[in-house]
Amino acid sequence: MFERINRLFPVWAILLAVIAAFQPQLFVGLKGEIKTLLVVIMFAMGLTLTREDFLRVIQAPKPIAVGVVLQFLIMPFAALAVSRVLGLGPELTTGMVLVGATAGGTSSNVMAWLSGGHVALSVSMTMVSTVISVVATPLITWLIVGQSIDVPVGGMLLSIAQLVIAPIAIGVLFHHLLGGARIRKIETPLATLAMAAIVLIIAIVVALNAGNLATLGPIVALAVIAHNGIGLAAGYWLSRALGFDIRTARTIAFEVGLQNSGLAVTLANQFFTAGAALPGALFSVWHNVSGSLLAGYWKQRGVRDTPSVASANTGGGTTGDTRREAE
Repeated sequence: MFERINRLFPVWAILLAVIAAFQPQLFVGLKGEIKTLLVVIMFAMGLTLTREDFLRVIQAPKPIAVGVVLQFLIMPFAALAVSRVLGLGPELTTGMVLVGATAGGTSSNVMAWLSGGHVALSVSMTMVSTVISVVATPLITWLIVGQSIDVPVGGMLLSIAQLVIAPIAIGVLFHHLLGGARIRKIETPLATLAMAAIVLIIAIVVALNAGNLATLGPIVALAVIAHNGIGLAAGYWLSRALGFDIRTARTIAFEVGLQNSGLAVTLANQFFTAGAALPGALFSVWHNVSGSLLAGYWKQRGVRDTPSVASANTGGGTTGDTRREAE
């Protein structure tokens, strides 16, 4: 049952966003719970991580390094470029750059699995980019938009450490104490819990911006679609140009194009404005839709049975790591 619910993630996101747009009073009172919801998501992610996930970072450094570098190079500057082309104001531009400067989203792990990519590689990249984001997200945001808006770098550093690193670390500790076998039994419900938290965050932000959706919604939606498309395309084709096989390139594409927009929303609400959180909320909806569509297309096309850069380094070439299938 939980797995079937999880597969409909984009549907739930769109449904709650529509409800929030027409009935904002149902969600605006929950604004103060956004940080708590993000902590729940990060803790659930930490619960599913094992020592082996961390060892993969050492065993397969090249594709992980490439994915993470592309992540923090392409997405922030693509966000700025799209914002300028579409003439977005400082508030929305800040929100776009925040989305671009965050780590890869956990949904990239799901899309990698669905498309026939390398799930273990995807998990490793998400983990590494999440740790790096503690410093990278506030600094990149400051470098790009710091001239037009005050960016509280120190406050953002502390907030990300509290909202991301601490709950993940606690989750990893609980995984060790409880044992992998017990955690595997509840991974699918854990994914459902994280999905529900993400969907609720989306609904809250949409509700807070309900009055502006008629005027800002279409242009921000266009910006988000363009931003996401640039990340997916650049992540894939640059990976292929660097010599990675198709499965690895697909995995990197999802890691680059699918962002931790829940964190971007939380930071925007905490340090900027509700309007700055709108790009992150719409990105949360759209990247799950686009990711699902692209994963389905790639799955239908299949993959040639070629050696994988990732598998050459890790000793595994399967689509599997079934422990991650329900994320």
